[in-house]
Amino acid sequence: MKRLSGLKLLEEREGEGVPANKGDRVVYNSRIYLNKGDEVLLNAKQVEHLPKDMIRVEGGVIFVNHKTLLGSRQAMAGVEHALMGMKVGGYRKVRISPHLAYRDKGIPGLIPPDAVLICEIWLRDIVSVLP
Repeated sequence: MKRLSGLKLLEEREGEGVPANKGDRVVYNSRIYLNKGDEVLLNAKQVEHLPKDMIRVEGGVIFVNHKTLLGSRQAMAGVEHALMGMKVGGYRKVRISPHLAYRDKGIPGLIPPDAVLICEIWLRDIVSVLP
């Protein structure tokens, strides 16, 4: 993973195939934790508003199949940068500084302002690739 100030790779398992790059549309799952270890139950909150075909339950854990176009700023900046270079089936655990996450805003009731986050990210699929 390319080193970016504010993004630290903690753990990685390589997937298979070609790496995801800017301009690729990908499907990923993530779990978010506060730096102190408490899980942010964002997936559980999103389930209330999303279609069932976007939800997976694995080992009792709820996952949301997020789709994003890498480089388009549709996902949290730290997550988007962590996805770059991942291969399908790969996993990364990263520490994300506030300036690459939710900054001084946070998410009321879930993520406090200026929070350092630990994110687990699984790349499920690369659904389209720029030529």
